[in-house]
Amino acid sequence: MLALLLVVAADVAAGSREIVGLAIVQDDGSLLIKGQSIALFGVYLPDAGRQCTRRQQPVRCAPRAVLALDFRVRGFVTCEPRGRSAEGRIQAVCYADRTGLSPGEDLGAYLIKRGWALALPTAPFEYHAMERIARANALGVWGTAVDSVSPP
Repeated sequence: MLALLLVVAADVAAGSREIVGLAIVQDDGSLLIKGQSIALFGVYLPDAGRQCTRRQQPVRCAPRAVLALDFRVRGFVTCEPRGRSAEGRIQAVCYADRTGLSPGEDLGAYLIKRGWALALPTAPFEYHAMERIARANALGVWGTAVDSVSPP
């Protein structure tokens, strides 16, 4: 019985390990950390059109949600795995700027609050509330499409 408890405890500990490292935002909105592709848990990035940013060289063109995430991700990111997708990709809640003194900023919440992502049915309750607020304030994908507005 004791051996079974030790095996279960080891599996739980192995499955809940944080993934910490320098993150690269990929064109599909996932993060590449230490060679592992990680999707943000509970978040869907709708196609809101491609845009190019000139604030970095070379110029990067990607969906707007990806550019918003890329703008926020600088340095180390901490991810807490929540499971795997049907394709086998790690799904995790990821934080920027997490330190011993700060919990950091939840990257999924960052995108949802700005209207660049939607909360999936499996997402935390807070994500759904943030999505409703972004929609009510016409932020991101809930706002007027910038490219469709004709000049005066």
